Amino acid sequence: MTNPNIQFAYNTSQTELIMPEYGRNVQDLIVHCKKIEDPVYRQSFAEEIINLMQIMTPYNRNFDEHRRKLWHHFFRIAGYEIDVTTPYGDKPTADLDKLRPQKVPYPIPADRYRHYGNYVNMLIKKAMQMEAGPKRDEFSQIIGSYMKMAFKNWNREHYVSDELIKSDLLNMSNGQLTIDESVQFNTLANTAIKSQRRVYKGMNKQNYRNKKNNNYRGKSNNNNNNKRRP
Repeated sequence: MTNPNIQFAYNTSQTELIMPEYGRNVQDLIVHCKKIEDPVYRQSFAEEIINLMQIMTPYNRNFDEHRRKLWHHFFRIAGYEIDVTTPYGDKPTADLDKLRPQKVPYPIPADRYRHYGNYVNMLIKKAMQMEAGPKRDEFSQIIGSYMKMAFKNWNREHYVSDELIKSDLLNMSNGQLTIDESVQFNTLANTAIKSQRRVYKGMNKQNYRNKKNNNYRGKSNNNNNNKRRP
């Protein structure tokens, strides 16, 4: 039989937990800290509460950032009405905790030329900032070759002409980037592929020579070891 004179304290009859992840004991300690009159003792008591909160929530990355966050949680539980100082020189307030980071500006792709991708727009802006001359013309040809490759990735079943790519590049650059009619993007692509093949071929030859020399050195070392044996 239970004693009818015992009174149980239910959580529903107690004050609401402001931050449940720290539990009621931490909240009660902070409430007690607010009632301490001695400022030196109150400051040391608050720092010990921060150490307890740190044990309950171990940090994984930045120590200073984690401690700063704990002080913000401490003031939040205290209702921002406690006279203690943080080691960072600032006093957290409700307005500061309500601040939200600024929105990250995402690029807005063009609806008409979205199949080329945003990188093409960045390259075109870079080319438009360059001075008119052979360097910008060559850069425009590279952009056009890349645009044709991107167009083929989106529409592999449809044929795309060089004239269409040149016209789109002219419209996207507001008439600043023009490519000569004699330029063929397939020729540029083939030239790049051939240059890559030359590099790979040269690397393969060098690897073959190194492997051959290593094998020869290994055989010579084995022969010398065999000669030394009685």
